[in-house]
Amino acid sequence: DDKHPDAKKGRDGNRTVGSLYDLITAKDKAAKPIGEWNEGRVLVQGKHVEHWLNGKKVVEYERGSEDFRKLVGMSKYAAPEYNANGRFGEAIKGHILLQDHGDEVSFRNIKIKTL
Repeated sequence: DDKHPDAKKGRDGNRTVGSLYDLITAKDKAAKPIGEWNEGRVLVQGKHVEHWLNGKKVVEYERGSEDFRKLVGMSKYAAPEYNANGRFGEAIKGHILLQDHGDEVSFRNIKIKTL
């Protein structure tokens, strides 16, 4: 976050580590310094979603809820190109996105489990 210009855009830090990008700001995050690995976890049970960072829950939401749709409506994701196959962020199944903005990035030990 400290060295990436995009982290300073958006609203109230909603483009920072652990956040639901451009929608929900991660709270009480304890990101490790540059050069150390962070551990992230995304837990999805039905429409309930949690983002975890280094053992702490930092974001929680219900996909498709009135609050979720309101946030989408105020974001860039309200644009038609993000909703061509249905409402943004509400697909039952699909792809997992690992986001990067052109800088060097590394991922390791990625696991996907059915609960």
